[in-house]
Amino acid sequence: MKSTLVLLAGATALLAACNNSSTDRAEDKVEDAAEAAATAAGPETAALGLTELQILDADLLGTDGTARGDIVTVLRAPDGRVDRLLVEVENSDPDRYVEIPVQGLVVLTRGDSTDLVTTRSAADFDAMPAATLPTATPTPTSTATP
Repeated sequence: MKSTLVLLAGATALLAACNNSSTDRAEDKVEDAAEAAATAAGPETAALGLTELQILDADLLGTDGTARGDIVTVLRAPDGRVDRLLVEVENSDPDRYVEIPVQGLVVLTRGDSTDLVTTRSAADFDAMPAATLPTATPTPTSTATP
């Protein structure tokens, strides 16, 4: 009986993990592509006085210091400038994504850590329309000449 319960619990855990695994894999692909594009963009300032890598490494915080979400990738306007961030909303289950304009975000630097601060509350994030993960690979836009 105990072994049956253990097997049932294990199977349930595996099934739950499988349901999230396709979303997790899709997010991993987007994050990997974003990091590759950010690396290719190099030290060029993307937005807010930061490089793409610095933006991707930053935490998105509320003014009270609580996490609002994880930055998944930068999003560009038709003219190539970074104007929004794709963010996975903190504590969303299943994962939920929103687009946050960079305008109005504040850079907070503490030692070696750089974070972005928003005045939006958790309720504001919940009220925002859901965004979908992009399927195309982000490409860096560089104004540097070879």
